[in-house]
Amino acid sequence: MIVLINMSSWMVDTFALTPQMYQAIPGLICCTVVMYKLLKWMERRSYLAAIEKARTDRKKALGGVEKAVLEFKVSALEVTKLLNCVTEFLPECQTQLKNLSGKKKGLLYGIPVSIKDNINYKGYDSTCGLRKFFHQPATKDSVLVQVLKKQGAIPFVKTNVPQSLLSYECSNPIFGQTVNPHDHKRTPGGSSGGEGALIAAGGSILGLGSDTGGSIRVPAAFCGICGFKPTGNRLSSQGIRVSLPGQKAVDAAIGPMARNVDSLALCMRALLCEDMFLLDPTVPPIPFNDEVFSSSKPLRIGYYESDEFWIPNASMKRAVMETKQLLEEAGHTLVPFKPLRTQSTLNELIINGMSADGGSTLFEKLKGDIIDSTLKDLLFVNTVPKVLKKILYMFLKPFSPRISETVKCLGGVRSIYELWEQHIARQAYCDEYIDAWKSAELDVLICPALGPALIAGYAGKVTATASYKIIFNLLNFPAGVVPVSTVTEQDEEDLKSYVGYCNDLWDRTFKKGVSGAVGLPLAVQCVALPWQDELCLRLMREVERVTQKKKVV
Repeated sequence: MIVLINMSSWMVDTFALTPQMYQAIPGLICCTVVMYKLLKWMERRSYLAAIEKARTDRKKALGGVEKAVLEFKVSALEVTKLLNCVTEFLPECQTQLKNLSGKKKGLLYGIPVSIKDNINYKGYDSTCGLRKFFHQPATKDSVLVQVLKKQGAIPFVKTNVPQSLLSYECSNPIFGQTVNPHDHKRTPGGSSGGEGALIAAGGSILGLGSDTGGSIRVPAAFCGICGFKPTGNRLSSQGIRVSLPGQKAVDAAIGPMARNVDSLALCMRALLCEDMFLLDPTVPPIPFNDEVFSSSKPLRIGYYESDEFWIPNASMKRAVMETKQLLEEAGHTLVPFKPLRTQSTLNELIINGMSADGGSTLFEKLKGDIIDSTLKDLLFVNTVPKVLKKILYMFLKPFSPRISETVKCLGGVRSIYELWEQHIARQAYCDEYIDAWKSAELDVLICPALGPALIAGYAGKVTATASYKIIFNLLNFPAGVVPVSTVTEQDEEDLKSYVGYCNDLWDRTFKKGVSGAVGLPLAVQCVALPWQDELCLRLMREVERVTQKKKVV
């Protein structure tokens, strides 16, 4: 009070206040103090109310996320009852949901994600459909599963694969056969067939698969969804189990599968983050380039409708040529491109390279196992003695030179020197292919995607159809597939006159396998140069846009 009086005297002397004004000063000061206290109390109350609202909103949001995940678990259960596509349900997702509270929201916050059988999740098997890996739970999460969790995604199921992963079928003795959601008599493709079937049937909205020779792209094409194989090592492969460790003929890659291209891009954007670069320093620290993906600049696009090794059926050709026309109408430049020596490259570099050990690695993985019927043809040609392979080669040569040449290359390499020579030849082919690409001044490429889905049991007999996909694993080009059409009655009529390459056993088997497929999905494949993954995704989104626009019209 003494302070107030002293202040009042100073104000009277300084400002020549009247006695009445002087008497009012203590009251004004007291009112000011009260108002200040009131405002601070109101501010604190507002702040506490905001906190409480944020907590309530977070609780509601978490409840919504939990509901979404639970709904997808129920959906996945219903889908797998029909298709047999899920191998494991991951109850830990409930704990992860609770732990999301209070954490920074990642790009995949609350999104349920399915993962392929061979992607390690702590406490669960990564079987590859093999007895050898059954009841051998992973001791820790793969790097990609760790990054998914850090980005807020909820891994909730693991999905089925073919035995050994080396098939476009999806069947193994442990979990049985997965069927195509569009036609249960057909395969969903492999080896990421469980993912393709689950996503296409609505049991998941985003999944991770792996691709060594089309294992993401074939199931995506067969099931009518989108799938993307990035450049090898763009995403971490630590904690991913494979069937042929050590082979260097082709590059495997992990990639996303979803019902639209934007979901693929979102997944890549989320995974290409500092967390992955720290967890796996062998991955180049290259974030997702949104500027390239979002560009609207017209593209110079190469195309071909046949690789001149496996002659496509009428529906595969039509899918490419219709897409070409739509892209031209959208303002892009389309130029023909001739793929380089597909047959000799497939036999001498890919098949010979992947069986460089004479099939011993595959045989060791299958030792003591029950052999799935869809794998028996592949196992036979890989494990038959070299002498018998030579006899088989000579026997087949007059009747089917294409098949005989493939059999000849299954013998493996004879020395380390020969293996190194093969590695050199692979690099030389990659350089030549890139030179041809640059000479044509291409930005990107479209070409056929295998389709439609084959009747179950047929895909395992025509593994040479891999030529359209596995060539880009050899080249290490990013590649993806986008559904663009369905099989028509006219396609089915045209199939009757299909003779393929030379009407050999492979051609006749393929013709039977794809017959009766009216209404089933057809896709095209989109390709870019190494490390131009965003440009490949951009082409995929453009293909998706122009084909969807046509459907609306």
